[in-house]
Amino acid sequence: MKISQMFFKTYKEIPVDAEIKSHQLLLRAGYIKKQASGIYIFLPLGKRVLNKLTNIIREEMDNAGANEVLMSNLLPIEVYEGRIERFGSDMFKLQDRTGKNFCLGPTHEEAFTAVVKDVVTSYKQLPVILYQIQTKFRDEVRPRFGLMRGKEFLMKDAYSFDVDSVGLDKSYNIMLNAYRKIFDRLGFDYVVVDADSGAIGGSGSQEFMVKSDIGEDEIVVCQKCGYAANKEKAESKNFILNKNEKYENKQKVHTPNIKTIEQLVANLNKNESDFLKAVVYSYDLGIAVALVPGDREVEETKLVHALNNTIKLEKATFEEIESVGSVAGFVGAFDLKNCIVVADNSVQNMQNFVIGANESDYHYIGTNLCDLKIDKYADIKTVKKGDICNTCNSKLDVIRGIEVGHVFKLQDSYTKLFNCKYLDENGNSIIMQAGSYGIGVTRTLSALIEQNSTNKGIILPEIVAPYKYYIIIANNKDEEQKNLANTIYDGLQSNHEEVLLDDRYESIGVKLNDGELIGIPYLIVVGRHAKEGKVELITRKTGAKKLVDLKSLGLVQG
Repeated sequence: MKISQMFFKTYKEIPVDAEIKSHQLLLRAGYIKKQASGIYIFLPLGKRVLNKLTNIIREEMDNAGANEVLMSNLLPIEVYEGRIERFGSDMFKLQDRTGKNFCLGPTHEEAFTAVVKDVVTSYKQLPVILYQIQTKFRDEVRPRFGLMRGKEFLMKDAYSFDVDSVGLDKSYNIMLNAYRKIFDRLGFDYVVVDADSGAIGGSGSQEFMVKSDIGEDEIVVCQKCGYAANKEKAESKNFILNKNEKYENKQKVHTPNIKTIEQLVANLNKNESDFLKAVVYSYDLGIAVALVPGDREVEETKLVHALNNTIKLEKATFEEIESVGSVAGFVGAFDLKNCIVVADNSVQNMQNFVIGANESDYHYIGTNLCDLKIDKYADIKTVKKGDICNTCNSKLDVIRGIEVGHVFKLQDSYTKLFNCKYLDENGNSIIMQAGSYGIGVTRTLSALIEQNSTNKGIILPEIVAPYKYYIIIANNKDEEQKNLANTIYDGLQSNHEEVLLDDRYESIGVKLNDGELIGIPYLIVVGRHAKEGKVELITRKTGAKKLVDLKSLGLVQG
């Protein structure tokens, strides 16, 4: 392709609303163009890369024995009846001209299950794995980071259906290995982590996290034994906190105008771990009070599970806190009414701690568990860097990551809902066991650029780069340079190489800047050495430059 034939424009300035490197470079390199908040057009360079990404995914899905289909994006809303509340306002809802309710598909577990129910009747037809590469829609409250979190995004979603849990485990591992092959081929530095299943449901799930400082997720990892988990799921050993030989008696102390742990630490001359923090929430069945050591935060996803997978969970209002007999900023887990108190497991090891007195400007010191009323213990705290690994007793680290893939063991959470059954060899009707496997294709492109770029531009791996070679004519008025550039261009094309020729009447500086910006692995600069039949070859990944001739480019026989 010659640039003079291409729909192409690059930009020097960083767009004001582009916060992260990948978003900035995708816009500046002319890969994408913003249509509206969270919605983007893919321009020719971006579409070429997107095609290569989907081809890699498709190859590995096909190699794993999966069958490709294409579902509708416009679906009757009753398909999602079981979890409309969980999607809430994230789901795009609309009506047709007859008043029938529809939605734009946010994910397709239900739709695939319904199809399999209609087609598969016998154990002889199982197992089966179906997949699609399809646009999804979610009405994000705050679309951000370009392709990382949008209202419209491209996703590969696959679904397995098996006769039993043993078969599900096998299909799950097949998909797990296929995902490893995909992300290995893309050259990612990534980690596979245990994760929460969220609105998808089911039992076990794992995420493929690309390591990145701008990642929205925190990952807890053990560098020694390889344990890795999303912070929403991560566990660590419980410390023995405030272990003293003698139990104290609780005493009320005046703490005027002090509501935060930081202020209390300074005022009472204690450590954060000497405090018992109480956080009040409103949930499906009323009010919940969560207790964690003062140096910890409540991990709300864990709390959701401790509250029997409540759909609603939000911080309580001042009025709601007062309704249980307390005051915001001074909540204590005693003498409360009409609420459930859930304490983190580590609280059982605490002794002689400080807690709110349920009265403005007062706390209790020297408090112990016998002074409290706790309804339930569960793992609800966040894990911190330096915590001890449950598996090998080493210190845990916390890093950031971008989620690019997620696999779930759904079990019968959807097949039971849809009465998706098969007949076994004895004629018994059995509910199928299912799995769900997703890759965010467009966010994978962003993650690639986060890990493969400099301030000058994108440096994509050859396997997904829009072109392999970028030929620059230093001086378009020089016939020798033009002739040699066209000879190289024709020769590389004859060798079935992907090559882009910059034949614009622009300065060498403009062309070099664009060449470095748009993510092509090799730049061929045809300049003053053209009369000798030589060109400068620049390898973007390393920055190495060397003079080469046609023989070195594989265009003449040696």
